Amino acid sequence: MVLEVRLFAILRERAGASRVTVELPDEGATVRDALSALGARSAPLAAALEAMPVVMAVNREYASEGAALSAGDELALIPPVSGGSGELARARVREDGLSADALSRWVATEHTGAIVTFQGTTRDVDSLDYEAYAPMAEERMRAILEAALERHEIERIAAEHRVGTVPRGEASVIVAVAAAHREGAFAAAREAIDRIKAEAPIWKREVAGDDARWVEGAPPPSP
Repeated sequence: MVLEVRLFAILRERAGASRVTVELPDEGATVRDALSALGARSAPLAAALEAMPVVMAVNREYASEGAALSAGDELALIPPVSGGSGELARARVREDGLSADALSRWVATEHTGAIVTFQGTTRDVDSLDYEAYAPMAEERMRAILEAALERHEIERIAAEHRVGTVPRGEASVIVAVAAAHREGAFAAAREAIDRIKAEAPIWKREVAGDDARWVEGAPPPSP
């Protein structure tokens, strides 16, 4: 199928057009496939997509990279808006794969002297199945990150946690911290991941062959 993609601002300039088309499989195509096809057709556009956080919309509704596409859909790629929000802490729960590089780029500023990342990966079992009370988990994660901003000398901090099935070797959670000096970045990253694991309403089930079991955790924090 042929899909139309709308581009804006710097993405439009890099592609040399406000609308481009990509050819995708008739069945099973996702937003991630469209992004790959766009990158393959234009090196400048691929570099821009790699360097900045981009929000995707399918038929004017925000969508993840794993969202399915159909013939006739319109995909829009939305770069950061001018004048932005000045966001210093970002927390997300998402179904698609996580990228430490992308999160590191988001936290970096022109004053950054150190970027520390923590990446938790599935090990010892075939996969981990994660379930979350996503809205509450994101709110709790954001509160944890904002507290770290206040307690440590850091510039920006972000955390993303995956839900659904995470195969062995893939990341289930990533924390990234940018600071002028490494001490604050290390301390904030450790505090953030320890509190996220203890406080965010996220559960995991270990899957090994035909066996599956929920991993015991600590009681939720008291109000």
